[in-house]
Amino acid sequence: MPLGQDGPSWKKRTEDIRRIYDFREVLGTGAFSEVVLAEEKVTQKLVAIKCIAKKALEGKETSIENEIAVLHKIKHPNIVALDDIYESSTHLYLIMQLVSGGELFDRIVEKGFYTERDASTLIRQILDAVKYLHDMGIVHRDLKPENLLYYSLDEDSKIMISDFGLSKIEGCGSVMSTACGTPGYVAPEVLAQKPYSKAVDCWSIGVIAY
Repeated sequence: MPLGQDGPSWKKRTEDIRRIYDFREVLGTGAFSEVVLAEEKVTQKLVAIKCIAKKALEGKETSIENEIAVLHKIKHPNIVALDDIYESSTHLYLIMQLVSGGELFDRIVEKGFYTERDASTLIRQILDAVKYLHDMGIVHRDLKPENLLYYSLDEDSKIMISDFGLSKIEGCGSVMSTACGTPGYVAPEVLAQKPYSKAVDCWSIGVIAY
């Protein structure tokens, strides 16, 4: 289904997102999108906007619609929130909660090692968020340090799960079989292209903890 045709009603139309937000700087770029730091003009609230060019998504519309459906469904203190969605004739704009503490991967490199106490606090937060996802019937399928972000630069900052591009909403009794994720963190059954369940997220958490 082409984006914008009979899509979910929560999308708001705009032909000029800059009338609503002041763009500050580019935070990152991906194959199909660019993430920018922006300020909402009315509230002065800082957000991260994921700008997705529809032209680059041709043939992959189902994937982004799935990501939006997942993000719109969830709300948890340890998951980066989707605040709003805007759509123009050329782009989708995902208005995301701004987190500024950087990736867990970079924090691990910087610290060198985690104490058992610090590691257990971190993993407990991830487990709590993943349990919430699984209770909602959602499997992340790409848990890794690069997709775990610190809310702030504070030493005791909470951790946030991000990037739901490969996530999947389970159907009743459904079994997944698509090979996806990052090889170093995915469960063996995924690499072997065998049927798997939400338990694959638990394997990834085990690798992260190790």
